[in-house]
Amino acid sequence: VQLQASGGGLVQAGGSLRLSCVASGRTQNINNMGWFRQAPGKEREFVAAIRWNGGASNSYYANSVRGRFTISRDNTKNTVYVQMNNLKLEDTAVYFCGAVRGRPILSTLWNGELYDYWGQGTQVTVSS
Repeated sequence: VQLQASGGGLVQAGGSLRLSCVASGRTQNINNMGWFRQAPGKEREFVAAIRWNGGASNSYYANSVRGRFTISRDNTKNTVYVQMNNLKLEDTAVYFCGAVRGRPILSTLWNGELYDYWGQGTQVTVSS
């Protein structure tokens, strides 16, 4: 499985961005997808995750983004999105998408060690 993230950029505080992550290859192996971010000098941080298969797009968010970010998927395009609204300076980071083969409990998908595949990052910079 290969993951390609895009959509990052420079935005003013309070603005919005939508990131995309396109999966290719053996996508039938994917059961969950997620977004993480890493700011300079900080550890990688969970952002949001979503079930990849099934009728219900169950999702899970980090407290720091809940209510501002929305993760969604389009299986016809093998793409997961994260709509980021009301961006804050502290949202500045490189954002990465990841995919999970297994079927862990949704609320455990904050754990990056569960992820089997990672895309390259896309930079999000929020300015004042």
